[in-house]
Amino acid sequence: MNSPLDNTKVWLITGASSGLGKRLMTHVVARGDRVIAAARSIEKLEQAINNSNISDRNRVRALRLDVTEGEEKIKVQIDEAAKFWGRIDVLVNNAGLGLPGLMEEGGTKLLRRQFETNVFGVLDVTTAALPYLRQISDSKIVIVGSRSAWRAELPGLGHYAASKAAVHAIAESLMSELAGFGIKVLLAEPGAFKTEGIATQHYYLDNKISAYDDLRQLSQKTAEGVPDTQKGDPDKAAAVIIDVVNGEGAAKGRAWPDYLILGDDAEHDVRSKIGRVTAALDSFLDVTRGVSFDEV
Repeated sequence: MNSPLDNTKVWLITGASSGLGKRLMTHVVARGDRVIAAARSIEKLEQAINNSNISDRNRVRALRLDVTEGEEKIKVQIDEAAKFWGRIDVLVNNAGLGLPGLMEEGGTKLLRRQFETNVFGVLDVTTAALPYLRQISDSKIVIVGSRSAWRAELPGLGHYAASKAAVHAIAESLMSELAGFGIKVLLAEPGAFKTEGIATQHYYLDNKISAYDDLRQLSQKTAEGVPDTQKGDPDKAAAVIIDVVNGEGAAKGRAWPDYLILGDDAEHDVRSKIGRVTAALDSFLDVTRGVSFDEV
């Protein structure tokens, strides 16, 4: 079912108060669509809206949404969001949390913190929005993953990478499960982009183990230096994501990609992982193929 609304789409974007989410909000409105901008802090969200170059403020609605509050509360918020314009055409799961730390030192405590936002939050928001997305003949879901899912071997990145690998799997499951409804799912996997959020990430130091002192110091130094090495332009990334959703610009004439790798660093990591896995598979191919029951 499609409701008349000036032939424009309604986008629900989480994590819209900063980073890629804020850029998406601005670019979507500039192209004539409408945005339900969601974030945990309504004050920061309103400030982001007011400070952004929004071409038409009437095309934006602010929604306080903490994606870690659980499915029941999230469903109430999404139901309220759908009342703004009576529909949701595009869902962008962009809210995310990245906290670096070593695996043994961070343990499941650090893992749970990131899974609450990056995994459970994504699925809770998606399931709450799906009843509305199924009403639209050509709705879309964008899930913002990360190239980190392809480079979990970097010390200090394990917990975050694990959450993004889980999101990768969720996105692939949704691709197949929602295809029958005409809902397309895009897994966007950006590399290092110069956004506000990355500078606020603090290395996990609550459970120092002396055996890791040297590795931790090196890993922490690497993490703290990330803001100075980012080459990705978040405005360009936002524009390309919108192109794919709308089938225009950079995506015009191309098939729906399922995966959108953003940044030459992301490309490097994806190709590197594929190459190493392929090499490992080939080197033990006889072993891989030799574990079936013997033919009688």
